[in-house]
Amino acid sequence: MKLSELKSAGHWPTLLAAFLYFDFSFMVWTMLGPLATEISESLARSGTFLDPNQKATLLAIPILGGAILRIVLGFFVDQIGAKKTAIMAQLIVIAGLFYAYFRGEAISYQELLFVAVTLGFAGASFAVALPQAGQWYPPRLQGVVLGLAGAGNIGVVIDFLFAPKIAEIWGWPAVFLTGGVLSTIILATYILMAKDAPPEVYKPNPKKPADYLMLLKDRDTWWFSLFYAISFGGFVGFANYMKVYLMNTYQTDMSYFGLEFINEPNVKVVAGYFGALCIFAGAVLRPVGGAVADKIGGVKSLYIFFSAVAALAILNATLVHNFYLAIFVLFLIMANLGMANGAVFQLVPQRFGKDIGIMTGIIGCAGGLGGTALIKTLGWSKAAFDGYGAGFFIFSALVLFAISGISLVKTRWRTTWGVTAGGKI
Repeated sequence: MKLSELKSAGHWPTLLAAFLYFDFSFMVWTMLGPLATEISESLARSGTFLDPNQKATLLAIPILGGAILRIVLGFFVDQIGAKKTAIMAQLIVIAGLFYAYFRGEAISYQELLFVAVTLGFAGASFAVALPQAGQWYPPRLQGVVLGLAGAGNIGVVIDFLFAPKIAEIWGWPAVFLTGGVLSTIILATYILMAKDAPPEVYKPNPKKPADYLMLLKDRDTWWFSLFYAISFGGFVGFANYMKVYLMNTYQTDMSYFGLEFINEPNVKVVAGYFGALCIFAGAVLRPVGGAVADKIGGVKSLYIFFSAVAALAILNATLVHNFYLAIFVLFLIMANLGMANGAVFQLVPQRFGKDIGIMTGIIGCAGGLGGTALIKTLGWSKAAFDGYGAGFFIFSALVLFAISGISLVKTRWRTTWGVTAGGKI
């Protein structure tokens, strides 16, 4: 496949617009993660002290909202088109960002929860950008098109690289101003560039609620939802909670980065940089996981990636007490979760090719729910035991349960739909 085919076979401005919309939306969706420490300290100065569970709730709400809204926005894409749906969702996100900026450090915890809900609409962009880009292109280019449009996971890396530094210089509300301005620019660009595919290119086939219910009766829907709740849920959950975890566990170690002592505000920046490093591994290795699954099969790939994650999570909970070793282990955890994401979606189109649009919403929702559960579990672990060991043990147990599930379904998959799927199972 040559890149020139993307220009001649479809509508490249829409593909570019979909990528920009999803990438910046993903950045906004996870914005609270790298700002959690700064926001909680700001609230404490005004007399509101957040316990670990409250911090976890604040970080979890955008992920939960994005999970549920992926199904909602996917339904609207079928009914009114992707472009109208994207504009509506983006306006809600922009309103939330500017509200947080103008309220500034006077904002209350309850108001922040409201802002967090609006950020969920950014996370749901997954269910809008991918279908809109894919509608313009023939089946032979769907893999590369959806891969390009869905490369938005890198947005969370941008958050961790720049948000703490902006907050250090101008204060955390300035990050929301930056996000609001950039989102407005991206919305204007999207309106000018993106187009819904005309009927001669793509004939809409609006889905009814009954179509979703029918797929929920299929047991494979639930198995894939479990696997993605572990892989993507683990990725987005750890990504959003990464800075809180590092600050609560290794703040003293980060105060001596290299040979020169750095002041307290810079510790938050260092935490952001190390968090970005770990998250980057999961973001960029997703297509590598898909390629590995293409070569050896999605089932075998998930065995490998999930086994590595389970072992590393147990290692982090029991033996890792050194900052640099912890970063190395977290890097490997995120890398394997990212590759597992690619492996899951190597299998899904082979099983649910005719219903891939609906399944993207359902399984994507499960991924967000998994991330929400992980964040809340880590917050509970910190509140109950003043540490994160229990949280990592619970996560590793769920990964092992998913591995058992793979063992239960692999023979049936390979002897039924896998026979004619066209790819390695």
